[in-house]
Amino acid sequence: MDLPDSQLLLKRVVSIKAVVTQRWKDETQQLLQTQISELDGQLQQLEIQGQRAVTEIQKQSLQPPGPQVMQQIESIQTQVNQQKSELLEQKNMALQQLQQVQFLELKQEVSQGQVEGYFSVKLGDNLISKMNVEVLLHDGVVMEIRGNI
Repeated sequence: MDLPDSQLLLKRVVSIKAVVTQRWKDETQQLLQTQISELDGQLQQLEIQGQRAVTEIQKQSLQPPGPQVMQQIESIQTQVNQQKSELLEQKNMALQQLQQVQFLELKQEVSQGQVEGYFSVKLGDNLISKMNVEVLLHDGVVMEIRGNI
């Protein structure tokens, strides 16, 4: 086995950053607005489905409803409220992100997330420097790769 040629393929996390441009801000705000609208639609749909389920149970039960029927209705309302809370939390996060995007300055760098990638390492390589890599985007185009590829 020839040591200088021996290599190992490893996986690393690569940070993705974007330069804030007007186009990036517009696209990000539009994406967040769409997400907020979808969440509003889901909230309305959830409300309607919960009401239908309660109405259906009430139609099928005797009047006045017994304790078992009341328990079913409470269970449905609890589930609806729990799902509603989760959707409202997602909506609030999207609204906060929307507000943050509006205050970002042009040419500022912001984190866009992470991707996984593979890299080769051989004897004598500095593993720490090879693990620290990030990609800088400008309107979706790779402008710079920072770190030891």
